[in-house]
Amino acid sequence: MFSGIIEDVGRLVAVRPRGNGRTLVIETRLPLGPGPGAGEPGKRVKLGDSIAVMGVCLTAEELHPAGDQGGTFVVAAGKETLDRTTTGLRQVGDRVHLERALRLGDRLDGHIVAGHVDGIGRVRSIQQQRESWVIWVDAPADLARFVADKGSITIDGISLTVNEVQDGPSGSGAGCAFRVNIIPFTVQETAISGYRAGTQVNLEVDVLARYLERLLTGPGGPATGQQARLTPERLHALGFGAPPRGGDHG
Repeated sequence: MFSGIIEDVGRLVAVRPRGNGRTLVIETRLPLGPGPGAGEPGKRVKLGDSIAVMGVCLTAEELHPAGDQGGTFVVAAGKETLDRTTTGLRQVGDRVHLERALRLGDRLDGHIVAGHVDGIGRVRSIQQQRESWVIWVDAPADLARFVADKGSITIDGISLTVNEVQDGPSGSGAGCAFRVNIIPFTVQETAISGYRAGTQVNLEVDVLARYLERLLTGPGGPATGQQARLTPERLHALGFGAPPRGGDHG
């Protein structure tokens, strides 16, 4: 699990074919392998650690430290990852967001992020307005129902708050567009400054929304198999809280 708070902006220094996938070599300032603090869990990256690369959870297969801090590490991206994320679009020299997996007890400064990309969005526009950068992103139709005003979303591994949602025309099968406002610090500490209209980005919706959809539409959900309105009775039937007043107490 991750929190969507970027630890480092690394650089892709090599890409090699690997069966149906690719091997990526990434340069970073994160501490790699043995060194100061190695005895403290999570202090340094070790072989087999999970690292989110532009929001995609990957495994460190090789470590090549360059002193006590920094160096390069190697990850593999399979066909599924290349098909469902922007990983296959990355080129040598690209800047990439990096975050190590959370440790039990870490502060959750962003929101709960799984590192499992749900789909690819596209930047519609990006511009600086007063104290922040305003970005509009087009989300695909199958993710639109998970994007909510003031809800959380992950863009290329960054935990952000949705500030406005515009749905496509009813019945058109279109997705939605959503707006996020980003403070200058985040722009400076990430690769966002390089985004342009048309830039494709990895999107991960709030995992809680995913589970809620499953509760409503999966086995044991509403008989119609369709989205249902949440009522106190429905929540109680799903095991949340006491029966509503005046409801069926069994």
